[in-house]
Amino acid sequence: MKEQTTGRQAVVRLEKVCQHYGKVQALAGIDLDIPEGLMVGLIGPDGVGKSSLLSLVAGARAVQEGKVWVRGGDMSGKRHRDAVCPRIAYMPQGLGKNLYPTLSVEENLQFFARLFGHDAAERRRRIDDLTRATGLYGFLHRPAGKLSGGMKQKLGLCCALIHDPDLLILDEPTTGVDPLARAQFWELIARIRSGQPGMSVIVATAYMDEAQRFDWLVAMDEGRVLATGTPRELLSSTGTDSLEAAFIALLPEEKGAIMRR
Repeated sequence: MKEQTTGRQAVVRLEKVCQHYGKVQALAGIDLDIPEGLMVGLIGPDGVGKSSLLSLVAGARAVQEGKVWVRGGDMSGKRHRDAVCPRIAYMPQGLGKNLYPTLSVEENLQFFARLFGHDAAERRRRIDDLTRATGLYGFLHRPAGKLSGGMKQKLGLCCALIHDPDLLILDEPTTGVDPLARAQFWELIARIRSGQPGMSVIVATAYMDEAQRFDWLVAMDEGRVLATGTPRELLSSTGTDSLEAAFIALLPEEKGAIMRR
């Protein structure tokens, strides 16, 4: 893996990656290196390829064309996927998509903890620590399907983090929750990262106010990468004073003109 301009090794590399669903092209020959140890944001509106890219990185979809390398190995190889996927935590788009709605908070967490081979004492320690940190401790016996949107989001994160991953992948994790729950979610991620400073986090978001807090950004449109860099670098390169304006400035001229109207 080559070094980024950030001076960091790449935790993820994509080489000429294309992905199609029927006649729809989701990714159009993407070349991208994502630096490790940072909070990286994929930004852009719905339908630009963010979810497709994240699902390939997580090993949740097969690569159709090109190469996807994660933590130094090719994700098209079963041996590497088997080795690296236990070190990846993936929250797909949609509240509660990684949860079992009829199981309680406790039962969901016990299930995921067992998947990673934790014994009973370790499961108890991790579940208690995570639910206390997220405010779910008092709801251990509530079915996941009866939680609020913000609580489902927190439980999904707890299930993803039950095994101390090296790479956390979050696909629009705050879509559909209220502003307070969004703020609490990012405070929680910040606390987790302070305890695991080496963990890489890749987040897809359509909220530019969220993107402002990330270390490094990937602006996407129509399955392609428009630009990469820190929030400050994107603002500087486009001569704008907001990420929303910067994103519009990065679009092809005709599309950018339409969005400015």
